[in-house]
Amino acid sequence: MGCFECCIKCLGGVPYASLVATILCFSGVALFCGCGHVALTGTLTILENHFSKITTDHAMLTDIIQLMQYVIYGIASFFFLYGIILLAEGFYTTSAVKELHNEFKTTVCGRCISGMFVFLTYILGIAWLGVFGFSAVPVFLFYNMWSTCAAMRSPVANLTSIESICVDVRQYGIIPWNATPGKACGSTLGDICNTSEFYLSYHLYIVACAGAGATVIALLIYMMATTYNFAVLKFKSREDCCTKF
Repeated sequence: MGCFECCIKCLGGVPYASLVATILCFSGVALFCGCGHVALTGTLTILENHFSKITTDHAMLTDIIQLMQYVIYGIASFFFLYGIILLAEGFYTTSAVKELHNEFKTTVCGRCISGMFVFLTYILGIAWLGVFGFSAVPVFLFYNMWSTCAAMRSPVANLTSIESICVDVRQYGIIPWNATPGKACGSTLGDICNTSEFYLSYHLYIVACAGAGATVIALLIYMMATTYNFAVLKFKSREDCCTKF
């Protein structure tokens, strides 16, 4: 067998779906965790400087944001490990195993492990759908503020007094109603929209939301791949067959 045939034979055993899902999962989780962490810090800075200048008013929010940032560290570590494990599981259930050992054998333990990955990936997929929806909330809030500022700057708006236009973040439950000042109006609101913290946090939240969506797609691909692999291990392990998924 020549070098070319050997390469083709090796490439034939690569679980391409699991490989694509791993790359997509790593990219999505990295975007979500990295951008989300920085965006949360920027959001806290905006609130402290413009909406809640008394520390005790937003002390609980500060603790929640810090907790979420620690959770982000855990998510990044977990999915880095989980993605590698799923990719390894995909490799070991491909035709490369059969061609290496000249037979296709599996054990009850192996089938149970594959079934566990199917169940766990399904649960993680549902959880990340919730994360994706949750990550869209700050995008919506920042978009409302940005669109309000854009309306004030628009020459066709024909506004008599821009000072009557306000954004009150207390209505979203982010800070308590007794927070001071709690809202920004007119030129103050325009100045907030022009800050680097607002611009950066807004776009980082968008990227983080996109990263969460990419992770959902990656988990969906993982789920299809692990389900297919589990079916092969369970129903066709005694036949002359293999999986390349």
